[in-house]
Amino acid sequence: MSDKLVNGTCNGNGDASNKCNGTRKEVRVWCDGCYDMVHFGHANSLRQAKALGDKVIVGIHTDEEITKHKGPPVFTEEERVKMVKGIKWVDEVVLGAPYVTTLEVLDQNNCDFCVHGDDITMTAEGVDTYHLVKSANRYKEVKRTAGVSTTDLVGRMLLLTRNHFRQGSAEYDIEKEEKLLKIQQLQSRLGSSNMGQDSTAKSPWTGCSQFLPTTQKIIQFSDGKSPNPGDKIVYVAGAFDLFHVGHLDFLEKASKLGDYLIVGLHTDPVVNSYKGSNYPIMNLHERVLSVLACKFVNEVVIGAPYCVTEELLDHFKIDVVCHGRTPISLEDGKIDPYAVPKTRAIFELLDSGNDMTTERIVERIISHRLEYERRNQAKEKKEIEAFEALQRQKQTQKAG
Repeated sequence: MSDKLVNGTCNGNGDASNKCNGTRKEVRVWCDGCYDMVHFGHANSLRQAKALGDKVIVGIHTDEEITKHKGPPVFTEEERVKMVKGIKWVDEVVLGAPYVTTLEVLDQNNCDFCVHGDDITMTAEGVDTYHLVKSANRYKEVKRTAGVSTTDLVGRMLLLTRNHFRQGSAEYDIEKEEKLLKIQQLQSRLGSSNMGQDSTAKSPWTGCSQFLPTTQKIIQFSDGKSPNPGDKIVYVAGAFDLFHVGHLDFLEKASKLGDYLIVGLHTDPVVNSYKGSNYPIMNLHERVLSVLACKFVNEVVIGAPYCVTEELLDHFKIDVVCHGRTPISLEDGKIDPYAVPKTRAIFELLDSGNDMTTERIVERIISHRLEYERRNQAKEKKEIEAFEALQRQKQTQKAG
């Protein structure tokens, strides 16, 4: 592990092995978790972890370990590893991390401390998975991203909710539409969970709270770099909903066609016009952050036109436009959205070699509906109990 000079000073943490006459030891940060259905909340946590050190090492639990403690994961361990490796703030990935983080695992991976969000993670027995590193003062906390969780995303798929992409004055309204309320009432009578989507979901962590996008968050996720003179610029466009391994493989291949990759994201109404049902599952703001977190992406066009226009090609000086194996819907049933780049002979069809789609993810969720509902109900129950215990502890400390 190489040392690096930092303003001619040592790190000052009192460890004599780190003091090296003007150099300091590389700070390695450990993060671990299931990383199932990786979303921008996970990415934001890793971004914050990277700011606390030089390298981020992510430990991922096996399928067996997750099933034991919280129920079956949506994605396989191979898929979860690939997704985490694709996040721009991650340096190394370790599969087989223990569910309870130990000092041994930190030492084995030369990590100085562990970082996690300010929610509580527990074993099947209700034990805080970070109690060992907390006791050893090798634990740091970052702010959890409000308004997004795997539980919430699963709920959107199961309940076919549409409120996550409302427009106009109702855009940030998290109340249910009347017809969905009727569905929920029926599910309630059948003993089916609302999956963190309404007022009955009382967990402070998995319960639904609205994600509020800000320009600051986009700036934090963006690398802010413009293409260099002479760079070959590649453009792709789509929904990129529930960002998954199929998207990741496609973007990696697209990035290899040039030097600078731009992703155009269609608006929610446009996506819904060609996907139907309650798609997109994630709204435009959420999809922007999910794509920006990908290490292969340099820039995102927010609300890109469905038809790739001459103005867009000229404005961004695009050299290559590509599309994957998914069907291309004609605009208004008759206009090829890629007609202009095809005329310019800069259009390419790209085979990512991965057949994962957003629809397949939804199929996985629906086919295991009862398992995921039971999993999330149990998770919420434990979280409520832990939160209440934490509040009692704080009140006791104040009284003392």
